[in-house]
Amino acid sequence: MSKRVNIITLGCSKNTVDSENVAGYLAHAGYQVHFDRSGNDCDIVIVNTCGFIGDAKEESVNVLLEQIEAKRRFDRRHARDGRRRTLIAVGCLVERYRDELQAEMPEVDAWYGVHEFEECVNVIMCKCVSRAAATQTLTHSNINTLSRQLSTPRHYAYLKISEGCNRACSYCAIPLIRGKHVSRPIDDLVAEAKRLVADGVKELILIAQDTTYYGLDIYGRRALADLLERLATESGASWIRLFPVDAIEVMRRHDNICNYIDIPLQHINSRILTSMQRGIDREGTLALLRRFRELLPDVVIRTTLIVGYPGESEKEFEELKSFVREARFDRMGCFAYSPEEGTPAERLGDPVPDEEKSRRVGELMAIQEQISLEKNEARVGRIYRVLVDRREGDYYIARTEFDSPEVDDEVLIAAKRPLRVGDFCDVRITQALENDLMGECVNV
Repeated sequence: MSKRVNIITLGCSKNTVDSENVAGYLAHAGYQVHFDRSGNDCDIVIVNTCGFIGDAKEESVNVLLEQIEAKRRFDRRHARDGRRRTLIAVGCLVERYRDELQAEMPEVDAWYGVHEFEECVNVIMCKCVSRAAATQTLTHSNINTLSRQLSTPRHYAYLKISEGCNRACSYCAIPLIRGKHVSRPIDDLVAEAKRLVADGVKELILIAQDTTYYGLDIYGRRALADLLERLATESGASWIRLFPVDAIEVMRRHDNICNYIDIPLQHINSRILTSMQRGIDREGTLALLRRFRELLPDVVIRTTLIVGYPGESEKEFEELKSFVREARFDRMGCFAYSPEEGTPAERLGDPVPDEEKSRRVGELMAIQEQISLEKNEARVGRIYRVLVDRREGDYYIARTEFDSPEVDDEVLIAAKRPLRVGDFCDVRITQALENDLMGECVNV
């Protein structure tokens, strides 16, 4: 079997890290690993699926169907030389719906859930896809000790600090898929961060399903601030980005921790929040935002909201709209509620029509786009340090410390003089758009 593997990753950045860990181990064993959704001539294709909400599940199924057809074309093309493609599905969707998927897609050669990445790698190493042939050469403890093969640009990387979630949010299937919260030890994370920085990473993005629980299971206390302190002082990273609640004081002490908070609030109405089992009400939410802005006056706050949750009336939606206008988030995402099998909210039904959900998403995002434009206009004339991500046509695409890759604003810099991807430069903002900024370098 050829030692060429293609990994297609769907869903969140936590899936990205899983794929990169698998890629790193295979690369260490001599395999050529690619991250190429458009297709290539690899004999092994791994699809890392997402099973979080309806749209993500649909995308995963569609990609699997696309890859089944690609497998058929590959096998026909190489019929004379006897090559056949091995198609493997892994990840969240498999964890939830393995039996149904196997029945509907017999062309997929093997299926592995979120706790079976080691087994997936082992059977590839055995050059077969029979689960019975799996060896014990790879364990959960050592899959994270080898250098990952990054699928992101070389200058930034995600650092997954824990797995699973102990919250019981009524709408969320993550605990059913990923299990209980399991923290990674601080020493292991610092060691991985140092390896990444040594390999050229300048920005570390800490991710977890819930960062506030970090450390409770292994240290008996919340230890996010301790982890952040060590990463800030020992990793060598130029930027550290996280989604903190318990680490504000550490953020204030270190310039290499981005002045950025991502906190998914989901709603503002107290009754809806109670039904969602969020553990906070309207007043608690407002107090939390006040605390962030008092302690970090220049902080940029990103949030995520859900509309169309069962029982959300027009009155409660109007309350949510007013909240968005008043809170003036710097960044915001909005999702239409999607009922998930096995969650507490499933028994509430799905009474809000899809068309109404779409309308509510559109109205909220229209409000946020105007806020974003106003906030961006206030940045015109200012100078910011940016990290250059890539070049597209006549522009370099960069980000400030206030912007996480793939989800936030970008700074477009006219390519009048050469810049290097992965370098920092100072940029004066010359024009504001709803979701982007235009700028010119002042120190090149």
